[in-house]
Amino acid sequence: MPGRPWRSELARRCRSARAALTRHPWAVPLLDSRRRPGPATLAHHDAVLGTLLCDGYDARAAGHAFALVDAFVYGFALQEAAIPFAGDSVADGAREILGGVAEGAYPHLERFTAERIGPGYAFADEFDVGLDLVLDAVGTLRSPGGRAG
Repeated sequence: MPGRPWRSELARRCRSARAALTRHPWAVPLLDSRRRPGPATLAHHDAVLGTLLCDGYDARAAGHAFALVDAFVYGFALQEAAIPFAGDSVADGAREILGGVAEGAYPHLERFTAERIGPGYAFADEFDVGLDLVLDAVGTLRSPGGRAG
């Protein structure tokens, strides 16, 4: 919503969009695909752009920021929906994949799997880390002298 700090508002919107896309993974390819979008889509775009424009971003930077945030959220949702393993079965799935190749063929993947993917691992937990990185990048686009986000 325009007038609120850009970072918290974009984070809220991104988490909300991801939650909706997790419930409806079929929707990603349909988003922004209509030549005549409806009022909900237009209101969303207006609110995101208003948030950025009212908090120190010029039109060019707001466009870059909007595209980056959308690409991250939609891309994450697509990747998350495509992963064939969930919950604790992620570790089993990773071991199954690596069990089908010669030991040492993919040493970095083997190390990552051994050190990172185990009980309690959830790919979904990567979203907030990625979102923070994306929002840090968006912050670099602000006009000099823009209000603090």
